[in-house]
Amino acid sequence: MTQAHPHTPHHGAPHGRHQEHGTNDQAEILDLDAEVLAEHTAAITAWLPLKTDPRRIVDLGCGTGAGTFALLDRFPDAHVTAVDAATEHLRRLREKACARGVEERVRTVQADLDDPAWPDLGTPDLVWASASMHHMAHPDRALRTVHDALAPGGLFAVVELAGFPRFLPEDAPGDRPGLEERCHAATDHFHAEHVPHRGADWGPMLTAAGFTVEGERTITVDIEGSGNETIGRYALGSLQRIRGAAAETLSPEDLAALDQLLDTAGPHNILRRDDLALRTERTVWAARRT
Repeated sequence: MTQAHPHTPHHGAPHGRHQEHGTNDQAEILDLDAEVLAEHTAAITAWLPLKTDPRRIVDLGCGTGAGTFALLDRFPDAHVTAVDAATEHLRRLREKACARGVEERVRTVQADLDDPAWPDLGTPDLVWASASMHHMAHPDRALRTVHDALAPGGLFAVVELAGFPRFLPEDAPGDRPGLEERCHAATDHFHAEHVPHRGADWGPMLTAAGFTVEGERTITVDIEGSGNETIGRYALGSLQRIRGAAAETLSPEDLAALDQLLDTAGPHNILRRDDLALRTERTVWAARRT
């Protein structure tokens, strides 16, 4: 699973409508997300209601490979076609595949998933889309395309975000308690305009596309961050991106407090805190082509 952030194109986004500015920074965030949430991703792959182990898997909006490598680990006889619009993400994914010695089991495909004509992705037994469907301008069309591409009896796993992660206690920072929630609230207008399907209930849309939904599960994430350098860097990168979308609507006092958290040379920077935690929820739907 991977996490999108404001003002940078997500790994599953149709980059034909966006510039790839900031893709390198976003790739680093995706790598941190994959590291921190590895156990939760593995739990989702283990939960999937598969009748037999898939041999041909497609990872739509693969990012830097969180889902790809979780699926390769879960299904040792499978090959994964990893699809993304960002060439930098695919480059990183290929490097990881080589480092892990699984490059022969991974095929990368650069594609804009909002293009009506998708590249040939074969006839997969399993399609995985983690935090990527909500970025598509025409998700209904994409769902039908996946349905028609799947092998009969194949499974489509859609993972959706309840929202962006939270890291700070509610009473933090001391002079501006509740700052993080106000930052998220300040970005609501941005998300409503640019990512209207974030947090969507994909069940009815999957049914409308011809799938039979066979399972739905919500994963609650609450990871203690004390002494966890990765969560600190994840929090820093996430709040840096949120600042870009929230700056115009935050009060001057909140913006100043946020900048203190983001100032890595300052005494109040978020990397110095020992009270961080990663809190979020993700829901997965398992839908079958019958």
